Amino acid sequence: MTPVGQWTVEVDRGVCMGTGMCTSIAPDHFRLDGGTATPVKSQVEPDDAVVDAAESCPMEAILVRSADGAVLAPQP
Repeated sequence: MTPVGQWTVEVDRGVCMGTGMCTSIAPDHFRLDGGTATPVKSQVEPDDAVVDAAESCPMEAILVRSADGAVLAPQP
């Protein structure tokens, strides 16, 4: 179970093109691994940089959810 207040971060590695935008915007939260992005940790403290990275992903491969499961990014 996700601790109260923490966000869940997922990267769809089948969709990710490995542009590195997320690693540039939120280097503490994303890294490139085998040519695609992966979160450093799947659960993180709230950080606007994580949302910015997800919103900047050209493939919308990053999904950020709040502790209650609501999608924070990407926004439709």
